Amino acid sequence: MLDSLNTSSLSQTTLSRLLKYLALFFVLFGILVRLIQYLNNRSLWLDEASLALNIINRSYGELAQTLDHNQAAPLGFLWLEKLSTQIWGNNEYALRLLPFIASILALGVFYRLVCLYSSTLAAPIAIALFACGRYTLYFATEVKPYSSDVALALILFWLLTKVRYQILQIREILGFALLGSLVIWFSYPSIFILGGLEGCYLLTASRKHLRQILTNRIPIYLTWVCSFALFYFLTIASTLNNEDLSSSWEDRYPDSFGDIIWLFDALGRFFYHPMGFSGITDGIGIIAFIFGCIAWYRYNRTMFLALISPFVATIIAAYLHKYPFRDRLVLFLAPMGMLIVAEGIIFLLLKFRNSDGRWRKFISRSDGTANSSNNSFKNNFLMGLLGIIGIICLWTLIISTVFRAGNFVIHPELKHEIKPVVEYVVSEDQPGDKIYVYNRAIAAFTYYVEQRGYSDLDYITGAINFSNKDRNLSEKWQALNMEIKPFQGISRVWFILREDHSEELEILQYLNQIGQQIDSFPQPGASAYLYNFNNFR
Repeated sequence: MLDSLNTSSLSQTTLSRLLKYLALFFVLFGILVRLIQYLNNRSLWLDEASLALNIINRSYGELAQTLDHNQAAPLGFLWLEKLSTQIWGNNEYALRLLPFIASILALGVFYRLVCLYSSTLAAPIAIALFACGRYTLYFATEVKPYSSDVALALILFWLLTKVRYQILQIREILGFALLGSLVIWFSYPSIFILGGLEGCYLLTASRKHLRQILTNRIPIYLTWVCSFALFYFLTIASTLNNEDLSSSWEDRYPDSFGDIIWLFDALGRFFYHPMGFSGITDGIGIIAFIFGCIAWYRYNRTMFLALISPFVATIIAAYLHKYPFRDRLVLFLAPMGMLIVAEGIIFLLLKFRNSDGRWRKFISRSDGTANSSNNSFKNNFLMGLLGIIGIICLWTLIISTVFRAGNFVIHPELKHEIKPVVEYVVSEDQPGDKIYVYNRAIAAFTYYVEQRGYSDLDYITGAINFSNKDRNLSEKWQALNMEIKPFQGISRVWFILREDHSEELEILQYLNQIGQQIDSFPQPGASAYLYNFNNFR
């Protein structure tokens, strides 16, 4: 979408080459940051540890049943995770290997999609957003299927778009039937990519060819439906019967089909999580997205509909209360959103009209030339204002995103470092020591106790959760008092906590009233405190 001033063919070719190198730089930079995050080997946190306990302690057949600890994941993902731990052992590297590989694969496929369909100037912006995005980067090294969801969504988008209006040969029909049938077992949201894209391409196909295309692909669709039905009844149905898991997402659904407020709220939240725009930048991201929709619609209406079709399919599922349109569960939609935002930024930055009033974009050609316009918007107040907005979007969305990712090269991201906390408690453990494990630390504590073989630790697990807003502080203290009654008169009691700062202060405030703190070992998101309860009665 670059409208250059009177530049030579050589300078345009040079600029195109520089932009390509810049895009490749962001791909390599994204790989570097992911590798550093992976090698940093941070501790498993609550959700990771909860899923890891299922993977480690269950057989392949048992993984097809309802999972413990209110967890859910596609069966194919669970089996690959199980295989990884059997080959490389029960450790964080083995558990995170699949998400890490998926994230690298996703970067490569996204780069290919950008080269095929984005304008030359938007390409490095889109890749920078994807390579350095807060959540696309974080979930690249988390024991969850969200990174593989992204990779599989991009692969499906790439392959289905290549053959969108083609009449497929027998071998291609078999290939796509098999691909879609398998992907469904590895990624829950793949059904929204398959259904959304194929529905879009059927709706935009010419009437002349629609019947041919539909007849040609009926075997593919029937195979996908049969595979999904089997997968649903074998695994998803049992997951939906988990009331605790289902209720945890209940407030994320719209109240009715007329709940427009929910729709705007869900779309607005999308720019914070999973797009990764925090604070004021989420509003700026929305502005860039809106103009990106305008740009895509004007330049390539079919691709615009393809980009938004998975959004539409997922939102419909949310209105049917089948799939929440919220947070990490829609990370697979982030690449499509980033493609749109990138074009929106360029649309705002460099926008001119040609003689017939249509918007032009910079498109590299095989002969090294590019479309350009001699009409400048510098003398037009509206165009100048839009250009300023474009500069703000570029600075706030791209620079801040890249800077944050660059910081991880020096200071890799940590979440809840329960592993060194457990190791410290074990190293300082004395005969007669007791351990209390806070409710939100149980899963990670259990994983590391089992992994390290700390079977001789004398500990109890708590049930009180200080994040519960239905109880006041006094009620929480009373519940904690009941849980630690067995520690009356004991001189050494360890408390292993995993919470935010406010919860930690509330717990310590009570413990300091009934006991004497004699040691502490704080870590990011986790901590251990040693108390003397000789006077606790």
